[in-house]
Order: sequence, then C-alpha cells, then structure tokens
Amino acid sequence: MGCASTQDSTVATVPQVDLDRYTGKWYEIASYPMYFQRKCLGDTTAQYTAREDGRIDVLNRCRTAKGFDEADGIATVVPDSGNARLRVSFFWPFKGDYWIIGLDPLYRWAVVGSPDRKYLWILARSPEMSAMRLEEALAAARAQGYDLKELRYTEQNGKTSAPGAAKR
Repeated sequence: MGCASTQDSTVATVPQVDLDRYTGKWYEIASYPMYFQRKCLGDTTAQYTAREDGRIDVLNRCRTAKGFDEADGIATVVPDSGNARLRVSFFWPFKGDYWIIGLDPLYRWAVVGSPDRKYLWILARSPEMSAMRLEEALAAARAQGYDLKELRYTEQNGKTSAPGAAKR
C-alpha cells in the first residue's frame, strides 16, 4: 500500500471567497517565472474590478525597461467553486486557471496557483509583506505541493519581501 505525495494529489482551493472583498488592487510579492512576464522588472500589480454581468475585469501592470506594460483580461467564476476558481482570458480564446489556494482571513494576502502547479503567485494588499504573513502564504503553497525553490521575489518600490532580504 503506497502513500500519495502532496505533489501527486489534486490542488485544493480555499472553500469560499467573498469577491467583494477580493476585488481591488493586489501587489505581486513573488511568482514562478513565466514567459508572459519576462519583460517585467518589478512593481507588478493586479487590479480586479467586478462587472455587472458577474465577471471580473483584470488589469495586470508591471514596470519594464521602457516604462510600464499592461495586460487587460476578463475572469469568470467557475460554478460551484465557492468563487475560489476562476478562468482568466487575456487573449481569446485562450483561458487559464486561476485558483485561490490560500487566503488570509482578513484578505491581506492571497496565494494563487493552477491545478497543474505550473503557475504560482503570492499577492498582498500592500507592496511589502511582513515575514510572518509571508511565511503563512508560503506554507499554504507548500502544503499544496508547490516547489518554492522556483519562486522569484518581485521588487516593489525598490524593495523585496524575500525571506532574509534587507529592508531599507
């Protein structure tokens, strides 16, 4: 009789997300390196805005060598997911899974991933996270089998929340 590792098991989302509390501006604290963010140097944010039709407008923004780059998208809640699973489209007809797998009870931080564990973001309501809150978020990702060695920390306003990073 074998025991399945966390890596082999299904990624679980949080039970319920209050979209009114979740919408607004989030700062990227860390993420897996991704092709579509290859030009981003830092100051990466996501703005989520509720629409009257129940979908969510998504505006991702980051600093590049030439200024700021933006990407607009639309997120749709997956039915019967407690609002914790969304499908996001930036380029029709392509959609990506956006699963909220960790969420602070006060909505100060969120961990977002994909069910195949190829995407991971640590988001916060402010540009920096305390070491305690960051460890809570990292623990949520670790518990879902994400490889944290792949995580890169995002510079926000010239600073990073990486563990052990010097604060200016």
